[in-house]
Amino acid sequence: MAGPRRKSGGAAAPATPEAPASRRRSQRASTSAQKSKYFEPDSESEPERDEPVSKKRRGRGTPAAKPKKAKKARLIPPDAPSDDDGDDYQEEPEDAKQDADESDEEFDEDAPPKVTFIPLPKLRDTGGIEYADDRLHPNTLAFLKDLKANNKRTWLKAHDAEYRRALKDWESYVMSLTETITILDPTIPELPVKDVNFRIYRDIRFSKDPTPYKPHFSAAFSRTGRKGPYACYYIHLEPSACFIAGGLWHPDAAALARLRASIDERPRRWRRVLNDTRFREIFLDLSTTTTFEKTDKGKTKAKGKKQLPKEKQEVDDEPPEEAAVKAFAARNQEGALKMRPKGFIPDHRDMALLKLRNFTIGQKIPDKVFTSAGAVGETGDVGAVVGALVGFVTHLNKIVMPDPDEDDEDSDEEEGD
Repeated sequence: MAGPRRKSGGAAAPATPEAPASRRRSQRASTSAQKSKYFEPDSESEPERDEPVSKKRRGRGTPAAKPKKAKKARLIPPDAPSDDDGDDYQEEPEDAKQDADESDEEFDEDAPPKVTFIPLPKLRDTGGIEYADDRLHPNTLAFLKDLKANNKRTWLKAHDAEYRRALKDWESYVMSLTETITILDPTIPELPVKDVNFRIYRDIRFSKDPTPYKPHFSAAFSRTGRKGPYACYYIHLEPSACFIAGGLWHPDAAALARLRASIDERPRRWRRVLNDTRFREIFLDLSTTTTFEKTDKGKTKAKGKKQLPKEKQEVDDEPPEEAAVKAFAARNQEGALKMRPKGFIPDHRDMALLKLRNFTIGQKIPDKVFTSAGAVGETGDVGAVVGALVGFVTHLNKIVMPDPDEDDEDSDEEEGD
């Protein structure tokens, strides 16, 4: 007996309930500004509102934007005629158009460039005096005087021709003076001008004086020129301030130690050098000889002796040798020590010399000496002043930079001094 047949198909799945017509609205407030599509406004009754633009948050380090300035409205007088279409444009006046046309003509690129010629100053007249190698021309001193009054780059650039002529005159004079110095002091070699002449330009990097040029010409003659450890002869040309000098300016520590040792060990040699006849008369203003004449009353009176200041009178009261030492120390007080140097007793008889840091001496020379013919020669005024420095400069060089084959003169007689 056949059993009941099973249905081939599976059991029918239960019917799925239909989705509700409307979803439940969330109770959380929406942060989006977008409207739901289910609430569209009517085209006629309710106009569509613009979506608000979200403001960008400013960062902590971002500066606030500056408000834009409102453009100024153009004021139109009430009685001005107005067009029917409401256009407020007004034509510019004729004066403004004329000014604009003139400005266009000034900056016209096609127009030829305008060039303004500024004439350079002419060279100063020589006054009938020719330039020579053995003397300076008065125009050279006049140029230095003008440079001091107009110490600017623009002025020197405009007077470049005058500067070149004055510099050439000075260099030729230096070459003539070199020949004289090499004859008076054979230890000085004949060097080119560039090794003895100082430049006119100043180094103003660490100076409070902003003037770019020196108002003078100068040169230094030594065994190595204007630079080196040797004592030198110095020539300074400046209107109303010319002078000739020599010696050692700011020697280094080793040279200064040798100089102090020489003062301590050989004081008689220093006194002999400082008491040279021409050196005393020219640089220390100390006369070695005095002539006397008898008056009507039988008294003797000094003849030709100048009235000296009180300080120099005190120096003259000292013995001749000590007077020269004190006068030399008094002229080198710039930069001298206030206390005694180490290694020397307090009551040293030459303490005034031991305290010195500069060993220089100079004498002021009138301007007319440099402009007179023959002054640069050996027997001329300039040659006589330089010749009086030879013994002093040679003495310093023997101490600071002694020659290896040089004998130590007078060493036996000064051992016990």
